[in-house]
Amino acid sequence: MGSVAMVSETHSVSPILIVEDEPKLAAVLADYLHAAGFATVQLGNGLDVAPFVREHSPQLLLLDLMLPGRGGLEVCREVRTFSIVPIIMVTALVEEIDRLLGLELGADDYICKPFSPREVVARVKAVLRRPPLVTGAGQRVGAFLLDEARMRISFHGQRLDLTTSEYRLLRRLLLHPGRVYSRTQLLVELHGTDDESFDRAIDTHIKNLRKKLASVSSDTSVLRSVYGVGYQLDTE
Repeated sequence: MGSVAMVSETHSVSPILIVEDEPKLAAVLADYLHAAGFATVQLGNGLDVAPFVREHSPQLLLLDLMLPGRGGLEVCREVRTFSIVPIIMVTALVEEIDRLLGLELGADDYICKPFSPREVVARVKAVLRRPPLVTGAGQRVGAFLLDEARMRISFHGQRLDLTTSEYRLLRRLLLHPGRVYSRTQLLVELHGTDDESFDRAIDTHIKNLRKKLASVSSDTSVLRSVYGVGYQLDTE
């Protein structure tokens, strides 16, 4: 089992969990986060993560992809079965498929090694600035039922099996049916950034959402592409 190192800071209600098996790198990240007013906990083994999240409810995970015990993608998948804690994946694998796979499993953002510790702090702050997802009761929008209290969306009476990013994206479109959202607007909603490098991630989320809608009903034209602009939900 990996070791745990906790440092208390008065500015944080709950700590940021740094899951990194390189002690020097983990220490550098902790130092920069402490300077920004965050408490941190460090773990070096993927097997320790889910039990810690269940018991201590950290406010965010910095999760390395390559870990002993259990890899970061598997850890992310496991945590997402019981928690909506924000997750930032940290990886030295720069292939786009690995990055998108991490997001599809429910990660909120990713950072590629090598990186600047200041960039990590900025990404952490950006993710934590996002509004909470659990805010209200269920409401019906066309063939959809949006249950924000339980983070669930149903389509034609059948619950959709959505990742965190897919839920956040579809929720945004449902809250303003008929409105056309640009990719930039959706990027800010999902990842707290308008970085164009995430453009294809938006397209991937839309593609996967359409597949999941199609598995329930042939009425998939509700999720429309607006050429040269972005996407809209047409419930009429």
